[in-house]
Amino acid sequence: MGLIDNINKLFDHRIRLGIMSILMVNQEVDFNRLKELLNVTDGNLASHTKTLEKAEYIKIEKSFIGKKPNTRYTATPLGKLSFKKHIEALENLIKNQ
Repeated sequence: MGLIDNINKLFDHRIRLGIMSILMVNQEVDFNRLKELLNVTDGNLASHTKTLEKAEYIKIEKSFIGKKPNTRYTATPLGKLSFKKHIEALENLIKNQ
């Protein structure tokens, strides 16, 4: 097995890496909080969360609080496992250099 075999291409982008990092330590996070923590635009965040949702790494729940839309994100078991493997692969790469 090569040193980079378990590095996941979906986590190559810093925004998706940031989204997963935040979701690994928080049970759920809403759109505005993610946007604030990552300092990204609405469109940029929406694009990257859709990519992670399509891979079934995150779950997106939309609701309303009063008349305001509220979008919340959680990491799925598959997403958590994939992210852990990715981080372990990066650590292994660093240790073996």
